[in-house]
Amino acid sequence: MSRSFLIDTDTASDDAVALIMALRAPDVEVAAVTVVAGNVPLEQATQNALYTAELCGSAVPVYAGAARPLLREYQHAQWFHGRDGLGDQGYPPPRRKPETKHAVDAFIEVVSANPGIVVVSLGPLTNVALALARAPEIVKNVSRCVVMGGNACTEGNVTPAAEYNMWVDPEAARMVLRSGLPIELAPWHLCRGEAALLAADIEYVLGLVTELATFTIRCNSTAMKAHQRQTGETGISLPDPTAMAIALDPTICTRSSRHYVDVETDSELTRGMTVVDRLGVAADGRNRGVWHPLLDRGPNASVCWEIDIPRWKELLYASLRMP
Repeated sequence: MSRSFLIDTDTASDDAVALIMALRAPDVEVAAVTVVAGNVPLEQATQNALYTAELCGSAVPVYAGAARPLLREYQHAQWFHGRDGLGDQGYPPPRRKPETKHAVDAFIEVVSANPGIVVVSLGPLTNVALALARAPEIVKNVSRCVVMGGNACTEGNVTPAAEYNMWVDPEAARMVLRSGLPIELAPWHLCRGEAALLAADIEYVLGLVTELATFTIRCNSTAMKAHQRQTGETGISLPDPTAMAIALDPTICTRSSRHYVDVETDSELTRGMTVVDRLGVAADGRNRGVWHPLLDRGPNASVCWEIDIPRWKELLYASLRMP
C-alpha cells in the first residue's frame, strides 16, 4: 500500500536530489510539490521542481507559493547553490508549467483530502505556516511532518547560531513548531562528515551511468565547493536528502529524542537559532522557582541526532540506479 507525501521545497541542488528519492520510491505517491522562496527566488525554485519531476518521468502537480518570508526581507542562498540553484550547469527550462493554484491553497486541499499524509519540509516554513494559520484543523490529518531544518545544539551554516531554513523565516518556523504538528526535526548536522558523499561515493554514483545519477553530482558541484569553503570539509553535503531518507524510512534515524523546541525570533545575534530544551530544565523551572519563557512547555518535536549512514546512502543509490 502506497504512502502519500506532500513535499514543500525551495528547490535547489540538494532539494532536487530529495525530490528524486521521493518520486522514485516504489511505495510513495507524492500528491503535490509546493514551492517556497528560499535557496533561490520562487520562480527559479518552481522551475527547478518541474525540471526535476520531468527527469523522473513524473507528472506530480507543482504549486508556487510564498515569494518572501512572513515578516523579513528575503535572503537567498545562490552563493551556495549557484544562480539557478542547480550549479549553473545550463539545464533547459522545463516543458511543463506550474499549476495556477497557490501553494498554500493546494497544501490545505491536499492535506484535507489525504488523512495520514506525510509532510516533508525542505525549505523555509513560510508556506506551511500560512496554511496552518488559515486551516489549523488540517494538523489532525498529518501522520508525520519531517522538517529539514535547525542546528540542534551545534553551529549554524548561515550564522554561528542558525541554520538557513530557520534563519530565513524564523517567525514561520516558530508558528509551525507551536502548531501541534507531529514534527520530526532533521537538523543540518546529519549531512556532515561521513554522511556526506565523499570521493568514493561520488565515483560510485557517476559509475551508475544513469541520467539521474549524473544530474545528482553535476547539480551539486557548486554546492560542494561552497561547503568546503564554509566548513573545510570535503564531499557533497546533502541535508534535504538525508531528511528525505528519514521520511522514507524512519529507522534510518538511529538516535532521536523528544523535546520542546522553539526558534529565536527577537535577537539580532541568534535569530533563527533552534533552542532545544534537551534536559527539560526550562519545563521544570516551576519546581525550582525559576521563571523561563519555555516554562511548562512539553515536548513538541522529535529531534534526530544520528543516522545509519550506510543505509541512508544505499537508499539514495537505489533511487539513482533506476534507468
